[in-house]
Amino acid sequence: MTTADTPSSTSLFRRKPIEEVDDEKTGNKLFKSLGLWQLTAIGVGGIIGIGIFTLAGLVANGGPDAPGVGPAVLISFLVAGLASAAAAMSYAEFAGMVPRAGSAYTYGYVALGEIIGWFIGWDLLLEYTAIVAVVAIGISGYFTEFMSGIGIDIPAWMQGTGDTVEGGVINVPALVVCLFITWILSRGTKTFGRFELVAVGLKVLLILFIVGLGFFFVNTDNYTPFMPNGFGAVFTGAATVFFAVFGYDAMSTAAEEATDGKKHMPKAILISLGVAMVLYILATLVLTGMQNYTEISPTAGFASAFQAAGLPVIATIISAFAVLSILTVMLTFLLGVTRVWFSMSRDGLLPGWFAGTDRHGTPQRVTWIAGSVSALLAGVFPIRAVADLTNIGILAAFVVVCVAVIVLRRSQPDAPREFRLPLMPWVPAFGVLASGFLMLQLHWETWLRFGVWLIIGLVIYWFYGRRNSLLNPNSPRLAKPPPTPETA
Repeated sequence: MTTADTPSSTSLFRRKPIEEVDDEKTGNKLFKSLGLWQLTAIGVGGIIGIGIFTLAGLVANGGPDAPGVGPAVLISFLVAGLASAAAAMSYAEFAGMVPRAGSAYTYGYVALGEIIGWFIGWDLLLEYTAIVAVVAIGISGYFTEFMSGIGIDIPAWMQGTGDTVEGGVINVPALVVCLFITWILSRGTKTFGRFELVAVGLKVLLILFIVGLGFFFVNTDNYTPFMPNGFGAVFTGAATVFFAVFGYDAMSTAAEEATDGKKHMPKAILISLGVAMVLYILATLVLTGMQNYTEISPTAGFASAFQAAGLPVIATIISAFAVLSILTVMLTFLLGVTRVWFSMSRDGLLPGWFAGTDRHGTPQRVTWIAGSVSALLAGVFPIRAVADLTNIGILAAFVVVCVAVIVLRRSQPDAPREFRLPLMPWVPAFGVLASGFLMLQLHWETWLRFGVWLIIGLVIYWFYGRRNSLLNPNSPRLAKPPPTPETA
């Protein structure tokens, strides 16, 4: 891939032309094997899981640093969903124009320039990896409940860290499950897509079963007080549960592996978010109706609710299926981090060694590196700290994508678009304001960690990415062909 030697080609804001965002022009290619329903399943799989089975209870119950939202956790999800919907339509327009791996990284690169694309890509490497970790932590709570239900007590030291479990040292179940899903993803996109479709089907059936059965145990007295700690707690809760409503972002990183990305990606994004929000509303109503918010387990909400209702067998079944269903979230976001990493490496912003693929078109190196790092995070960090860290990064990506879709609509109004978001520029502008507002609800420690990560990224970009970018006419990467499946 070459670029005309123009002043813009040496600028930090040089943009990747849309006509060059074509995987056929690169040496490394991902196999196209995902249809509309497999893409939708990946989106639903990424959105639904940890939000219903863990974060709903965590936010409703509260903690030392975050007062309980109570039954108003429903409003927290609606606020997060509304902000997410504005961004989702922006993603849908981009996906219909640029069906390539990388998601927000690629969109920012095309519309706003290389340095913006770099920051978002670098941001997503951390956020997606951390998401895999926080979901694994959520799974471990249900796994412990399941093992207890069948008469096996896991020692406290291996249930979690000392912040979440008395006597805890390391979260062994979370660590193991990270490595397990890494193995599944390493088997190739076709295998992953089939597993995701089946697992998501089971997940939706499980949630409908939970909601239907739980409805008969709802006590309306539990809805009072509905908002025990005011709107401030609700908005803080929205910033936390936002983690649960943006799985379509990671799903869009698989655009290059879709059989018809321009046509199917916009549909899959909008369908997956719509299905997820309906299920979230139903589930939070039932959860906070079954049990007073002060008694809901922050790690295994529905399992504890059915246990309290005198249905220990149902609680055990829920715990078992919750582990399976939450696996789909981990798979979606691990897919996301590997495809963003792959795309950045293929573009020259990171070493080309990471862009190597095997004979199945799978980037094995980044898959196992990302999976191992997520396992380490899951083993030693508490869930809320990791959840907040992921949210600030994704919200930042949403701001960039919403701004980028406005810029590209003005700069290239005639570019072919399979989907055009309505009410331009008001919808993406609302997405910018809503995402920025939710970012301000997060703790200062989260902002500090985020800032440190971005500074590290700036150093790497300045000394490596800027020089080696394939948009730099003097890039050393242009002197040699990129690695192929045969040479990787």
